[in-house]
Amino acid sequence: MQIHAIKARVSGRVQGVWYRRSTQERARQAGVTGYAINLADGRVEVLLCGAREDVEAVAAWLWQGPPNAEVTSVESEQIALAEGEAPGAFTTG
Repeated sequence: MQIHAIKARVSGRVQGVWYRRSTQERARQAGVTGYAINLADGRVEVLLCGAREDVEAVAAWLWQGPPNAEVTSVESEQIALAEGEAPGAFTTG
């Protein structure tokens, strides 16, 4: 299976509203690995790795987020990962 990877930066009310944990749960359900971390500027950075359709489904969900989130922007880019670079799980930090 070819690994599809997207890195996204999510803006809005996304810190302190369970955004990272909800993203982790959604990614794990889809079989996607990566991470969700808070950035100092108030955004959340998300790395999604896995099968293209699974990654794209979770990436689309990033616009929604959990009930208390208010997403105003999702800037995403496809990135290339070398063999073995994809994380083995989805973590939050």
